[in-house]
Amino acid sequence: MELRHLRCFIAVAEELHFARAAERLHIEQSPLSRAIKELEEELGVSLFARTTRSTRLTRAGTLFLEHVPRVFAALEQARDSVRAAASGFHGQLRIALSDGITPSRLPALLAQCRLHEPEVDIRLFEVSLSQQVKGLIDDLYDVGFAQSDVISTCFLRLVSPIPSL
Repeated sequence: MELRHLRCFIAVAEELHFARAAERLHIEQSPLSRAIKELEEELGVSLFARTTRSTRLTRAGTLFLEHVPRVFAALEQARDSVRAAASGFHGQLRIALSDGITPSRLPALLAQCRLHEPEVDIRLFEVSLSQQVKGLIDDLYDVGFAQSDVISTCFLRLVSPIPSL
């Protein structure tokens, strides 16, 4: 499975139209269709239900679409980690913030982190609460902060205590 296959899949899944997806990717429709066909053959499933009038995701395609963006997120984090290491950082703290909030104590916490661990690269990610929970499960984030009137019990069980700095 190649990254180009995954990029093609995401474009078609988001556009639900091969011609628009090809235009978006700046390629011809024929190589796009071939890439999707190769991906489907490798997976052994149809990702799209195609007719002459429409394209829609199959159940397998919908499930695959939930996973593919995490591949690109993991690659981006790997790239960022390598760049941080090249800049002299020796670790990374990935913090997810939900719904555009900044906890009132976050600046003080970040300052303490910098003071005690100056060689740790701190990354902040603004994501929705559902993406935050998925990211914590999938190890895309080390810690998450959210402000909500209702937080599910499942979310509380997923969060482990933060060791003191």
